[in-house]
Amino acid sequence: MAAAGGKLAGKVCIVTGATRGIGKGIALQLGEAGATVYITGRTLVATKNDVVGGSLTDTARQIEERGGKCIPVQCDHTKDEEIQQLFDKVKREQDGQLDVLVNNAYNAVKAIFNNMKVPFWEHPMDMWDTVNNVGLRNHYLCTTHAARMMVPRKKGLIVNISSFGGLSYLFNVPYGVGKEACDRMAADCAKELKKHNVAMISLWPGAVRTEHINSFLDQEVFDNKSFDTKKAFEDGESTEYSGKAVVCLASDSNIMKKTGKIHITAELGYEYGFKDIDGRENISMRNMRQGLLISPKTRWIGRLTPGFLYIPKWIFALIGNKF
Repeated sequence: MAAAGGKLAGKVCIVTGATRGIGKGIALQLGEAGATVYITGRTLVATKNDVVGGSLTDTARQIEERGGKCIPVQCDHTKDEEIQQLFDKVKREQDGQLDVLVNNAYNAVKAIFNNMKVPFWEHPMDMWDTVNNVGLRNHYLCTTHAARMMVPRKKGLIVNISSFGGLSYLFNVPYGVGKEACDRMAADCAKELKKHNVAMISLWPGAVRTEHINSFLDQEVFDNKSFDTKKAFEDGESTEYSGKAVVCLASDSNIMKKTGKIHITAELGYEYGFKDIDGRENISMRNMRQGLLISPKTRWIGRLTPGFLYIPKWIFALIGNKF
């Protein structure tokens, strides 16, 4: 439970898209660590028709039950004026202070899974905007607003929630393009922010057992002969594991050494010494044994592969090499 002297006591944070999933998990951990957490989402109160569930009210209540302080802000991240109002509110109420922004809001999970295995030319014509309006353009707008608050104070951390899909094909074309753009955004923004002592990084969770993912696990969209996607998610990280990573990053006095780079949640777990909320030590996607075990075609090799072998980052990056 959070205490008055928590690791992030006195810090002000914004987590976008925190009604459920990874955003909610991050908000819970930030609040538990003592931060004042502003959370955004479109759903103020859950309705009976929402089978996935989750709302700003629910997240705020759970943060407060852990001893944290939460300010829910109903915000549609497709609307520029509501994004502006969010940051104006934080600036006004916190005397210009903003220590952490987590760009997590995403509006495309349902559309992606409803169109799995469908080629891009057969997608609805608005698929690009569905995936990348909130999931990319909004991240840039929020980053710009946050930078205007952080740069004058010469400190702050901005986190883009991204994924392996930014390196190699995953789900569909707009998804991968958007995630790679999130990674590039973090790198390029960090270049300009560095001299102002503001850090920006891209965070790659592993497979995460979100509410949406759990609702799709029994459907055929997970059938894949070359990659056991269903198994990967069933054994995946909790939504709060990314939150533990963000708490450690936000309290790291040497955070500028990490700016502009991609960081994998499991590897931050190794570095900072935290485990998932169920006590498990999650395994990095660079682990060779884990990678081989997840594919039915290479599972027999995986069983013979030592668990301490990792794919070097420079080789891992070659997966996305386009030359």
